[in-house]
Amino acid sequence: MFTEGAARTWRQALENASPAPVLPDHPTYRQILGIFADLGRPLRARDVCEALDLPIVRKNTDEIRAKLKRLVSQGILVEAEPGLFTQPRP
Repeated sequence: MFTEGAARTWRQALENASPAPVLPDHPTYRQILGIFADLGRPLRARDVCEALDLPIVRKNTDEIRAKLKRLVSQGILVEAEPGLFTQPRP
């Protein structure tokens, strides 16, 4: 059973919690996250293109980079250093 102070602290934590990130609807985003889960290491846009069997051309790497940056802006991925993306640590 919670004490009144613990219940108040718990309630405040829930009120201040950030909403869970929402994955964009396009299936490529799920594929990208699957690649990060499978490889378990930081990746660059070029690495993701290779994993998706996309030709390594500027158009593809730019499109994948934009998707990776969108996942960063939503808190789903982290850009550890410029151009290097990874999953956040729990």
